[in-house]
Order: sequence, then C-alpha cells, then structure tokens
Amino acid sequence: MRISRLTLLWLLIVGVLVSIEIGYLSGVLTPGNLIGSFFVFLIGLVVISVLSIVGAVFVGMFVSHRILSTQDFTPFEQEMLRMRQEVRDIKERLDEIASRGNADPKRKP
Repeated sequence: MRISRLTLLWLLIVGVLVSIEIGYLSGVLTPGNLIGSFFVFLIGLVVISVLSIVGAVFVGMFVSHRILSTQDFTPFEQEMLRMRQEVRDIKERLDEIASRGNADPKRKP
C-alpha cells in the first residue's frame, strides 16, 4: 500500500501539533515564552482552520452528491403514481359509460 503525499502532509501536521502538546504537558515548552507561544498558537489556529474548511468542503460534496444521485422514485412514490393512473383510468371509463347512456356526466342525480 502506497501512502500519498497529502496523507504524509496531514500526518506531519498532526504529528507537529501532538508534539507541541506533549511539549507543553512535559514542561519543555513553557507558556512564559510569549512570542513562541503566540506563534505556536497562530500555527495551530491556521492548521485547524484549513483542515476544518477542507473537511467542510468534503462533507458538502458528499451530501450534495447523495442528494443529486437519487434519480429514481421511491417505492412509495411509485405506488402513488400507479394509484393516480388507476384513478384516471376509472374516470375515463365512467365518462365513457356516461356518454354511451346519453347522460350528462357532470349532472348530479
């Protein structure tokens, strides 16, 4: 199995963020260094923002594909269309019977 460059880049970014977190927890990186802490915060914020935007785009593409790929009627809709056609057929038969009997189909008895 070959790992793509994008996967390696993602693993590198996640590895850097995890190592920064471990550094904070172990005391190697101290929050007292305001400039370094600020840059680490900015880098983490940018990485998380980019990954969230990419994730949102992929979720949007997935949802829109699922919505647009259903081109067939559901079984319920097919049954409703059959029933509609049956009602039309019955109405046509009734109109034909009424016209043979020389009765006005719109007149109520």
